[in-house]
Amino acid sequence: MTVAATVLLGACLLPPATAAAGSRGTGVPSGVSVLSAGWTRPWGIGFLPDGRSALVTERHSFTVSVLGRDGVRRPVGTVPNTVAGVAGPVADNGGLLGVAPSPTWNGTTDHDVFFLHTAADETRVVKMRFDGTSLSGYTVVLGGIARGGGHNGGTIAFGPDGHLYVTTGDALQKSLAQDVNSLNGKILRITKSGAAAPGNPFGTRVYSLGHRNPQGLAWDSRGRLWETEIGESTWDELNLIGAGKNYGWPTCEGSCAQAGMTDPKKVWNPAQGGVPAQLAIAGDVVYVSTLLGRRLWAVPIDSTGTGVGTATSYYDGVYGRLRALAKVPGADELWLGSSDNGVDKDSILKVTVE
Repeated sequence: MTVAATVLLGACLLPPATAAAGSRGTGVPSGVSVLSAGWTRPWGIGFLPDGRSALVTERHSFTVSVLGRDGVRRPVGTVPNTVAGVAGPVADNGGLLGVAPSPTWNGTTDHDVFFLHTAADETRVVKMRFDGTSLSGYTVVLGGIARGGGHNGGTIAFGPDGHLYVTTGDALQKSLAQDVNSLNGKILRITKSGAAAPGNPFGTRVYSLGHRNPQGLAWDSRGRLWETEIGESTWDELNLIGAGKNYGWPTCEGSCAQAGMTDPKKVWNPAQGGVPAQLAIAGDVVYVSTLLGRRLWAVPIDSTGTGVGTATSYYDGVYGRLRALAKVPGADELWLGSSDNGVDKDSILKVTVE
């Protein structure tokens, strides 16, 4: 068993949700407002340890801003060496993606903030210094991850075990997802220096494999890791991640009952509310933002902790494409990034959950 398996650890109101609110404790979104407007493709949200503010990345401007719970935004710098579009037969967007402050960041004795971004010819996990006012320095923690198309994964997050989890896409090279020696098509588990974390199942940086384009990561109250994944054309997935497990791609898209491969806990058809981006967990309800689906899903974890109940969608088509998503520490709130939404184009929304 791995270390991760043993550690448990004011704006104008917008239109209401499309599903009716339930009783308190159900996890139903009960209100939504614009926390901050005027963004350009917000991609990642990483709360600082005090929970009072978060770092937010913009995909194509490469800008990092501090956003307070009062809605005040302050740009603090950009991530060097970030390259978004790359010419080729398939559009390769890339850019500045996930952000994860060190769990012990305080701006004095610990300055470390981690990012995942695409460079000219690879995807990188990098570290920069943040003193509370500005970003400086640039150190590659882990390079050599192939980039390709939109299959770059992108989310990074520190787990309850203190190690950094990294989602990587298959870079349009399907076979990499099943190659245990490749960094692509995986969830990686690394130390702050980029080394394989102690207790990893293969003795390498790989934590799980068989992923096409894994996106969101979050842990539930029992310390279990959940992940969202964009499929090819038929099924998108919500997975419960276990150390060393194989999630099937490219042999399987969605469920396949293939020996040695792990089925998802839920699937969506892309045309029916799918293409999941990121996830957050509050009160053991998994919330999933969607791109093509343009809605927020709420998926309750069942009493066993290993299955899910009936999913309900909210805000269907109201706020455009939904991607960046994070639980606000110590509050029954989510922050949700919207884009391509007409006049209110790109915003960070505050969602209250019961």
